[in-house]
Amino acid sequence: MKTDQNSRRKFIKNSVTASAGITIVPSFTVSGLGHKAPSDKLNIVGIGVGGKGLQNLTAMNTENIIGLCDIDWNFSKECFDTFPDAKKYYDWRKMFDEMGKDFDAVMVATADHTHAAIAATAMTLNKHVFCQKPLTHSIYESRLLTKLSEQYPVATQMGNQGNSGDGVRQLCEWIWNGEIGEVKETHAWTDRPIWPQGLERPKEKMEIPKNFDWDLFIGPAPMRPYHELYTPWNWRGFWDFGTGAFGDMACHIMDPIYRALHLKYPNAISGSSTSANTESAPQAEKVLFQFPARENMEKLNLPAVDMHWYDGGFLPDRPGIIEDGMPFMNDGLGGCIFVGSKDTLICGGGGFNPRLLSGRVPNVPETLRRVPNSVDYSDGPHEQDWIRACKESPENRIKGSAHFGYSGPFNEMVLLGVLAIRLKGLNKILNWDGEQMKFTNIADNETMKVVKTFGFEMVDSKPTWNVETVDLNALESATEYIKHTYQNGWSLPDMPS
Repeated sequence: MKTDQNSRRKFIKNSVTASAGITIVPSFTVSGLGHKAPSDKLNIVGIGVGGKGLQNLTAMNTENIIGLCDIDWNFSKECFDTFPDAKKYYDWRKMFDEMGKDFDAVMVATADHTHAAIAATAMTLNKHVFCQKPLTHSIYESRLLTKLSEQYPVATQMGNQGNSGDGVRQLCEWIWNGEIGEVKETHAWTDRPIWPQGLERPKEKMEIPKNFDWDLFIGPAPMRPYHELYTPWNWRGFWDFGTGAFGDMACHIMDPIYRALHLKYPNAISGSSTSANTESAPQAEKVLFQFPARENMEKLNLPAVDMHWYDGGFLPDRPGIIEDGMPFMNDGLGGCIFVGSKDTLICGGGGFNPRLLSGRVPNVPETLRRVPNSVDYSDGPHEQDWIRACKESPENRIKGSAHFGYSGPFNEMVLLGVLAIRLKGLNKILNWDGEQMKFTNIADNETMKVVKTFGFEMVDSKPTWNVETVDLNALESATEYIKHTYQNGWSLPDMPS
């Protein structure tokens, strides 16, 4: 593969500015990029291994797990004990520098806001990448990973297990065969968050624990004092680090809708929610995506369609959508509904267990590739399908179905749901130009009010509220949400043309 070595060196130099003395040396000959016999093992390193990363690496333990990296060595102890021969690091950049010639592939399961920098660096070093959902923290970052996946011949996969499942394949085959007719209305929901949201920034300053690198957790985000509330786990609810319940779960729940209806960019979004603030996502929200008509399929017309999202306890209105007495939540994750002109299809999270409201069971031939043993949300088949793709030559590779060429645009759509809530103070439907990654109906001088503090206390036996808001320039805020300003010496490569 021909590469612009000067551009590569410039990016590598920039990406390690925050770690003085570190220089990543690219490996232009990586065994995983050619054909590798299935019996040959990949050398994999994991970054973000204290939580979901341990489950992903366990599902990859058919291969050699040779390096582990996490900012919290206390929380990561179980993973370190599981793979005792792996080298341990706090800083993934130092790992890449010291082990770059030794590994073929990277598993990324850090907080959302550091996904893109790690994945992009790995791809420019010709390393295969498995990255947890949501793929990135911003829309621009998703577009970047999509473009890089076209430029570098590596195998990629986003960590939404249901995407490899039998359920979503069966669901697609039914819909594409015309079994429920034209679909103009869909609904998707989850019971998340199961972590705190709607919180304000903690005021207390706490001592950073031993074996914990707070600076590396902050990464490209603005610096703030350490507090135990943020990590592990709860960072999901804070805008600087996570994407709330929507970003966390929509990559699972909305995948069947996006895939079956050949969606890409919506042309309009709008949202409402319980109280959100400058720091944290709301406890519950509803979002409407409006998509234009797409090119018709052989047996299915694809007219304009509305997609409704619900979380935090909100659910679709029951009349006409689901039977009386039937719970919406039957798998602990969520589900989705396709309202067709002939029938209504209901499925669990990730498309598992699809059924028609009529009770009819379609007799449709299987036309889509099945991933062995992918029958539920268990870790293993999704990761193993990525490993299979890593071992195949780029010319003959069958990509995993959540490769970045698919999951990048999908993740852009998901993150628009986050923006619908962050920009709800504009009180209007927002028109979106997907190709240009910009809203077309936010004026330069428009402002929006956002809650900063919503305090309550009893004063002289009377309930008293202390509500503070800030006025933000809407266009400047939207621009920052779409493409973040990286802090602390962090950077990304230029967007490939």
